[in-house]
Amino acid sequence: MTRYLHTMYRITDPEKSRKFYEALGLEFRRDMDIVRDGQKEATNYFFGVPGQDEELELTFNHDGRSYEMGTAYGHVALAVDDLDETLARLKEQGIEPEREPYRVREGGSRICFVRDPDDYRIELIDRSGK
Repeated sequence: MTRYLHTMYRITDPEKSRKFYEALGLEFRRDMDIVRDGQKEATNYFFGVPGQDEELELTFNHDGRSYEMGTAYGHVALAVDDLDETLARLKEQGIEPEREPYRVREGGSRICFVRDPDDYRIELIDRSGK
């Protein structure tokens, strides 16, 4: 049997990333240092939606390297109970949407994208039925 566990991507500022993902409603679950030959190489930070097992793993490499987003990454999607309330709460913390909420198709859910501190796109999908 296969079970989905987590998705990982690399970050450059753990404190900014933690604030961002907690603002989205994810809970910080744990961190784990990766030590090789007595040196701390990286730290993994795990976040999840309360009540769900699946996690987002954010990896910070301590050697100061930078990363390129590449062209293959699209986005991570999160369902929210009320998109307008979520966006208002995020705005109070300095997080702005890429553009106003919209529908991809007639009758579809309203969606909106925000970007995390490392420019990863996060899709917010409204579940309120508005």
